[in-house]
Amino acid sequence: MPSPLINTLRERRRRVYDDAKSLADLAAAENRAFTDDEQTRWAALNDELDTLDQRLTDLREQDQRAGQSEAAFANLLGGAVQTRSAADTDLDARFRAAILENDRRPIVVANPCERSGYRPGVERRDLATTSGGGLLPTSFFDRIQRHMVESSAILAAGATMLNSRTGEPIKIPRSTAHSAAAIVTEGGTITEDDPTLGSVTLGAYKYGFLVQITHELATDATFDLLAYLGEQAGIAIGNAFGAHAITGTGTGQPRGVLTDATAGKTGDDTTGGTFTADELIDLYYSLAEPYARSAAAGWLMNTSTLGAIRKLKASGTGDYLFANDVPAGTGAAGTLLGRPVYLDPTMPDVGVGAKCIAFGDWSRYWVRQVEGLRFERSDDFAFDRDVVTFRALARLDGALVDTTGAVKVFEGGSA
Repeated sequence: MPSPLINTLRERRRRVYDDAKSLADLAAAENRAFTDDEQTRWAALNDELDTLDQRLTDLREQDQRAGQSEAAFANLLGGAVQTRSAADTDLDARFRAAILENDRRPIVVANPCERSGYRPGVERRDLATTSGGGLLPTSFFDRIQRHMVESSAILAAGATMLNSRTGEPIKIPRSTAHSAAAIVTEGGTITEDDPTLGSVTLGAYKYGFLVQITHELATDATFDLLAYLGEQAGIAIGNAFGAHAITGTGTGQPRGVLTDATAGKTGDDTTGGTFTADELIDLYYSLAEPYARSAAAGWLMNTSTLGAIRKLKASGTGDYLFANDVPAGTGAAGTLLGRPVYLDPTMPDVGVGAKCIAFGDWSRYWVRQVEGLRFERSDDFAFDRDVVTFRALARLDGALVDTTGAVKVFEGGSA
């Protein structure tokens, strides 16, 4: 089954192809060549089709390799690969049984970095006890990761996930300026112009929380305990990391995208931080073309900002800028100027000097995860209250690895 990202890219390609076909059909119907604007648009659409085709080819190859690895692993174990089924009640019953056995060994979620190409919400892993025996199949880890993605707009928008087995700092080299060439006269001196290189360091900050359930709750056959614990773990960790991924300082916490994103448009000084339709269009086109046509390009804002944007209309046509059509599999709220809009409550409200809207290529924000998500239990921590304590732990860091202009922001002008 194709991954959600492949389906999203296919849908995007279909829309781009339809736009290009409509452009060609119009010129053919009127028996004329393209105008200058149409030629520019035609070239941009074909460039995007080429980019999408290459991305789809890469993802199909990754999925094929992943499937071959799973099949080979299954043969080694002498059994079939477990996939997620509708039998959630059976999974939940086995989970309850494991609790009631009073086995105090920790439950550990397997390391997702054991296979390359890991993407949130796509890969599946088994839960296992420390003795190596299978406890639960796929679903629980999927639920934790899925809810983490839902709780962090940057993860949902397509941030690049980097997994490692150990947590020592990783330096990621990056270019901050390219070499520039110039015409050299005959016999003239060729000017030296070296590229500027830098680096960003990703560490591993530990996020964690505890959740407790009563013995009675564990035996309540009508309560979906598995889904509840997965949801709580994902939301708690996702909200904490997601906030830092946007506004984190990089000191004692991940480095947020707003810390390094550059201003693409600053509002009028007389508007008190608000924006106009034309200013959003300016912000869109402030992004360099390679970033703007990336499959991971999109908008980031909070709900109140989107409420203001929904009222804006393009000058001349009177059409609303925001559209309710949601690209399949993205989890976006809709589209703005053809790109998906992601909502996150951590984004600042509209105001003087506020970076309330971000637009860019979210694959340039890298998230590092060390080991797998750990989910462990203790029957002793709250023994006097007859409750079982679970803790969820994740080691994460993040930073915008391309600060040359991969993400641009709208910054409200002064009053």
